Amino acid sequence: MPSWIQKCISIVIVTILLASAVYAYRIPIVLELISLYFDNKMQPGENQKIVWASGRDPRPKEERPPNVILILADDLGWNDITFNGGGVADGKVPTPNIDSIAADGVTFTNGYAANATCAPSRASLLSGRYSTRFGFEFTPTPSGMMTIGRLAPDDPTRPLQSISHSADKTLAYEDMGMPSTEITIAELLKQKNYHTAHIGKWHVGENNGMDPNSQGFDESLLMASGLYLPKDSPEVVNAKQDFDFIDQFFWKVMRYAVRFNGGPPFQPSGHLTEYFTKEAVRVIENNRDRPFFLYLAHWAPHSPLQSSREDYDALSDIELHRERVYAGLIRGLDRGVGEVLKALKDNGLEDNTIVIFTSDNGGAGYLGLPDLNQPYRGWKSSFFEGGIHVPYFLRWPDQIEPGTTVNEAVHHFDIYTTIANAAGASLPTDRKIDGVDLLPIVHGNTESIQHRALFWRSGASQSALIDGWKLNISDPPGENWLYDLANDPTEQNNLAQSHPEKLRELQAALSRHNKEQPSSAWPAMISVPINLDRDDSQANQANDEFIYWSN
Repeated sequence: MPSWIQKCISIVIVTILLASAVYAYRIPIVLELISLYFDNKMQPGENQKIVWASGRDPRPKEERPPNVILILADDLGWNDITFNGGGVADGKVPTPNIDSIAADGVTFTNGYAANATCAPSRASLLSGRYSTRFGFEFTPTPSGMMTIGRLAPDDPTRPLQSISHSADKTLAYEDMGMPSTEITIAELLKQKNYHTAHIGKWHVGENNGMDPNSQGFDESLLMASGLYLPKDSPEVVNAKQDFDFIDQFFWKVMRYAVRFNGGPPFQPSGHLTEYFTKEAVRVIENNRDRPFFLYLAHWAPHSPLQSSREDYDALSDIELHRERVYAGLIRGLDRGVGEVLKALKDNGLEDNTIVIFTSDNGGAGYLGLPDLNQPYRGWKSSFFEGGIHVPYFLRWPDQIEPGTTVNEAVHHFDIYTTIANAAGASLPTDRKIDGVDLLPIVHGNTESIQHRALFWRSGASQSALIDGWKLNISDPPGENWLYDLANDPTEQNNLAQSHPEKLRELQAALSRHNKEQPSSAWPAMISVPINLDRDDSQANQANDEFIYWSN
């Protein structure tokens, strides 16, 4: 064989081997490139002391409107707190402080998140409206995460649905969010001379007047990335989920960083949950003499899973490492809630402060923890009950009897109207406000209940809840699920075939609602199958039910 042919064959073989190696390691290679990009993009400075504003309202204390603290957990499952009779690791992690908000006030047993994912849910909560009314249908997602998603291996029986768009149809991550024309609850309260402060996650836009300071907050301590502590800190215990591309992405791109009032990023001090709690206490202390609104948007227990070592060590009876780290996050979150409540009491503000606790959506299947949303089916990203049925508590000692229970369906956007009315703020009249005032309902005025129908939409996945009947649809795979929640609250018995008239009724209502909503302000990039009954650490089975979530 001529030497040149041998050389050509060798080159071909080497090329094939290199291509095979690159393909085999495509995800790690892309992740490293993305990590280098974020290293260059964000280099947080050293910790800075926050100087919170203080002031005094000239009115006597008894004439001031109530202070308001909205505590929002991130991806907290229904079964993560002990108030509902469960708790992490079969109740090994008590949550007495979170539970006390319900025990000392009202629990809404059928409280619903505005969406099954973080950002649209927050946009609705802050605006008092379906986020689809202003084109906020899909979760803002960095393009790098979508790249990893498309490269990740998937089940050929339920493949990822990649969605292509021309460049003029897409937006940069920083430009995706709630339009500046929306009137937030913070803007309403400022009209009533409230001091407004935001601490924690935002996730509803950065540019074009969408940042917290432009949306009504006098002060904002913003979570600028997503590590609770540096990965190599001796004070942290990490748990990585190698089976999940979302988790792999987070560990590569997240940094330990915050910003204050739009300034440069800097490192916080201590575990992020503890840091946010400490600063929330300082906000309370500095504003004890004037009405204030504090939006405390915790990151916990969202991944990446990082427990403080102290909390991890205190939970040695939990055998599974991943569950133990997650439990540490819950323990720290509950302790933080307790410190906020103690600060109110210590400063004489307990009786005339509204404290609301809820979660932006249900627990995530990609954590590989099967019991987060028990007894409900589904996960974050699905409109089954596990994705949107969330803890929803409100305490106001001056106005609400301890141990009050409301069983009617309520929605996140009701928080907007409830707070506004309690503060004496006028609702906007130039747009549809979907939220209703919950306080008359709490006080037994059932005639004030207005939510005959509630709706959810994220591309391929949609849902309607009307008079106790629940419709879930997903296309793909082209399925309808119909449930009578009064008799089947955990969505076990699909009545779509046996009740065709009821199915058509809810389909028609959902269609009418959709016609009122504009197109999304930015398109979905990927549609991901979500198994309803297995977490992502478990292999799919042929008869498993699943929906498709569009990002």
